[in-house]
This record gives sequence, C-alpha cells and structure tokens, in this order.
Amino acid sequence: MTKETLVAQLEAAKSLSSQVDIDKVVELIKQIETPTKITQELVDDMCSKIERCLDNNSDDLIDKDNVSFSIGYGNTIEIDDAQIDTYEVMRHISDVLDDFVNEDEELDSSEDEVIQLSNLV
Repeated sequence: MTKETLVAQLEAAKSLSSQVDIDKVVELIKQIETPTKITQELVDDMCSKIERCLDNNSDDLIDKDNVSFSIGYGNTIEIDDAQIDTYEVMRHISDVLDDFVNEDEELDSSEDEVIQLSNLV
C-alpha cells in the first residue's frame, strides 16, 4: 500500500468515523515519509565519532598478516607494503553509524508516540 492509497482511504473513511480526527491522522502519515536533511552539525558529530572510533581501534585497521618487509641500508627493517583491513574499518564505521540510527529511532519513536497520542485525543 502506498502513502497516497492510505491517505485516499482515510479521506473516504472521514465521513464514517467521529472518534478520531482523520485530518490529524492524514497529517501524521504525511510527516512519517518526510525525508530529513542531514545538518552540518550532525555530519561533524558523525565524523568526530568515526575518527575517535578508528583511533581507539587502530590495532584492528592494518592487515598484519600481509605486511611485507625488507632489510634497508644499515640493516634496518623497512615496511614495503601494509594493507588496510577494509573489513575492520567498515565494521567500526558501521557500528558508529548504527548508533546514530538507533539514537534517532529511539528519539523519533518516543516523540512520535507522544505527538500521536496528544493529537488523537
């Protein structure tokens, strides 16, 4: 069922129901699918948390099994090649982003419940 279909059905049901203000229900449905824009403050907060997470987990970020070394001038060991473990990097970034999604969902659901209850009464 699309948003438009649901709104049309609620408009049709408006004449049948006197318990709930259908206009308020329609307005709530329209708000549900309204995309939210990401603010610069949110981007800065996300970047800061990702940076801290990667910094705190820096031991996980290099694929230590595939590092190649050589003996340089003066018998010093030199790193020729070290690969980033992209799986671990993405896992840490995903965890940080999931925290933002979970925080937003918790805030939105508790705010929506209060708004819906107050609007329907």
